[in-house]
Amino acid sequence: MPRTAVIDFETTGLSPLNGDRATEVAIVLVEGGEVVDRFQSLMNAGVRIPPFIESLTGISNAMVAAAPPAERVMADAARFVGDTPMAAHNASFDRRFWAAELGRIGQAAPQPFVCTLLLARRLYPEARSHKLGALAALHGLACTGRAHRALADAEMAAALLGRMRRDLQSRYGLPQAHHGLLEQLQRAQRQALPKVIARYLAQ
Repeated sequence: MPRTAVIDFETTGLSPLNGDRATEVAIVLVEGGEVVDRFQSLMNAGVRIPPFIESLTGISNAMVAAAPPAERVMADAARFVGDTPMAAHNASFDRRFWAAELGRIGQAAPQPFVCTLLLARRLYPEARSHKLGALAALHGLACTGRAHRALADAEMAAALLGRMRRDLQSRYGLPQAHHGLLEQLQRAQRQALPKVIARYLAQ
């Protein structure tokens, strides 16, 4: 099965449109259900971290002051990912920062994204919460470290993505759950999943 790059950002706020910047990025490369490589770095974007965010993530202003420049980190991250399809939990958030931070160094962000949050809402409607930690607990996934740190969250999202792929294979008799299929499923109504899968297999 082709690789997927599962990404997570820690940031100073919710949106780059409001001037928020990334403070940490982690990317986990997954192939055949196994993690085959990792990238992680704090980054110094020259902005201060609000006290609430510092308490949430544990990332301090002193830590980012000593980190490499955001431009260098993002250039390294772009080389690490290449054209690999990407995934994240609540991917709209990470995709915005991926595009914004790469845009600052004149690079495009063409990679197609899969959102494990959207997929979870369709595959696990019985879950009381579709937050990453709650889904990990629901499925008994191993703890990967402190929540709201990029590498721990990327590892957890990668484990959840693997569980989703296995569940799709077992529920619908699929040999594999490719990235293109996941992209279609995340946009579909839950009741329409069998039809979407049938159309995909008929292509």
